[in-house]
Amino acid sequence: MKIFSKLLLFSFVCLSFHSCKTQKQDVDPPNIVWITSEDNSKHYIKLFDENGVATPNIESLADQGVVFNHAFSNAPVCSVARSTLITGSYTPRIGAQFHRKIQQVPMPKGLEMYPAYLRQAGYYTTNNSKEDYNLVKSDSVWDDSSKKATYKNRKEGQPFFHVVNLGDSHESRLHFSEEKMNNTPTNTDVNTVFVQPNHPNTDLFKYTNAFYRDRMVHIDKQLGAIVKELEEDGLLESTIIFYFGDHGGVLPGSKGYIYETGLHVPLVVRVPEKYKHLVNAEIGGREDTFVSFKDFGPTVLNLAGVKVPGTMDGKPFMGENVTAEYLSSCDETYSYADRFDEKYDMLRAVRKGNYKYMRSYQPFNFDGLMNNYRYKQLAYKEWAELYEAGKLNDVQAAFFKRRPVELLFDVEADPYETKNLANNANYKSTLLELRGKLNDWVLGMPDLSFYPEHYLIENAFDNPVVFGQKHKKDIERYIEISNLALLDYNEAKDGIETSLKSSDPWDRYWGLVTCSIFGEAAKEFVPTIIEISNNDSELINKVRAAEYLGLIKHTEPAAVMTQALYDSKQAAEALLIINSIVFMDQGEHKYQFNIDVDKIDKDILKVKELDRKMDYIKNVINSKN
Repeated sequence: MKIFSKLLLFSFVCLSFHSCKTQKQDVDPPNIVWITSEDNSKHYIKLFDENGVATPNIESLADQGVVFNHAFSNAPVCSVARSTLITGSYTPRIGAQFHRKIQQVPMPKGLEMYPAYLRQAGYYTTNNSKEDYNLVKSDSVWDDSSKKATYKNRKEGQPFFHVVNLGDSHESRLHFSEEKMNNTPTNTDVNTVFVQPNHPNTDLFKYTNAFYRDRMVHIDKQLGAIVKELEEDGLLESTIIFYFGDHGGVLPGSKGYIYETGLHVPLVVRVPEKYKHLVNAEIGGREDTFVSFKDFGPTVLNLAGVKVPGTMDGKPFMGENVTAEYLSSCDETYSYADRFDEKYDMLRAVRKGNYKYMRSYQPFNFDGLMNNYRYKQLAYKEWAELYEAGKLNDVQAAFFKRRPVELLFDVEADPYETKNLANNANYKSTLLELRGKLNDWVLGMPDLSFYPEHYLIENAFDNPVVFGQKHKKDIERYIEISNLALLDYNEAKDGIETSLKSSDPWDRYWGLVTCSIFGEAAKEFVPTIIEISNNDSELINKVRAAEYLGLIKHTEPAAVMTQALYDSKQAAEALLIINSIVFMDQGEHKYQFNIDVDKIDKDILKVKELDRKMDYIKNVINSKN
């Protein structure tokens, strides 16, 4: 009996040791490397699009990993996209939706930037080197975030998470001169390169397309060097590698716009043999599940065996407990566009399967409205000049015309979103379904952009999430007022009247915006709107009122708008006022302004975005007089 007991104990110890060893192998955390290329959508890479160039190193990753056919940034610009990535959260919910920040917002209570959770779990976290967050970052996020950051400084055996940003695909690379264009041939053939149907098919656009595809070839070589270094360091088979674009771009009408060219990014994830059990997809295959930037942080945490905070909006698409059934159910992505540098807009979109619904909350702010940084690109300038000269077809000219309130596209059949199906009776059920989904989403966050940015800075930026929850009923009412624009005018007018006479300034604000959408149909409210333009407590409401009166050619808007600009003491408010001034200057009516820059508050002129607008005011608006 004693011998049997000893044998049983020995067997138990051996079994326990084997079990522990197996569990340890199972939970050994992978190293994770993110390689991001700036400003590039999936449209320039042959692995994703027939009109792209060959990228052999990215293709090699794909052979040993998974290609995601439907990966999306939730925003089409750096700081907002990166704020989504680093928090796993929708930025209009947390107040980080404006590019670039005039004031950083704090992280939501109870939530850290996701690398902080990796550090707590023993990871060495490094970022080389772009951050560009619209949020306040704590010291607990990165072990090193700099141009010298490397995983090589970690302790022996310590797992690492390392981010590399490749900048040679950035928008600034297309800020070349005519001289450079004339003297720098491209490797990509300018005579056969693809030009989007909404772009003019000119020599300049051909060259710009070819030049950018050359940038992608260079990015591919840089990626190859990073992978080779991991291999030389003996780390390739213990490292999961992500390659993706940090948002879309960067040909005209992509970066800064929530079209597919601004949002649909390439994503390839290489998975070593020992970690294949963490991926519910075929290695070497393609995955159709929809993933977006809000999901990337949660996915990294899940791959590392770290619990995903419930305060994140995103969900993991790799790692333990991610089932094939869940992945097959993911067929939606949501996106947002607000301020881009000095240019304001407000659009939201949902894509479900092949169909994409876009809601333009201020459709008179046409896409081509001046944005200084965008228009450094020669192709943008030529596009605008051809429009002014009447040399564009309807599809090409749409960029410079007011948008419909609603747009619906079949993005598989119409990848460049040129055919709006919103008024097509055959797609009515699709329109209503997606309209409902988007409306539920903005209500559910709730979406803080239903307040102007300057009001949020003054009243909400100590804790935007708490502010949103506290004012959720107010935001719901603003959304309802904005949704009056979806109705026939006769159905909407009672709601408009109530909003214009409300004691809440932001009821009045959205009532004025809705009047500008209806235009002449809402002229019965002219007396009320004149009163608002003269006496409202909010400068921006005076401006919105003048904007409406200018749109219907009732009253020149310059005097009211200019005085409001002189009276403003808040940078974001002044920017929003100037946005309306530029719209009135550039739009179809082309009103004349003469702005005395010396009368603008000196303190707010120190803000960089205002700096850019001052250049435009001095060199374009005032030069006309």
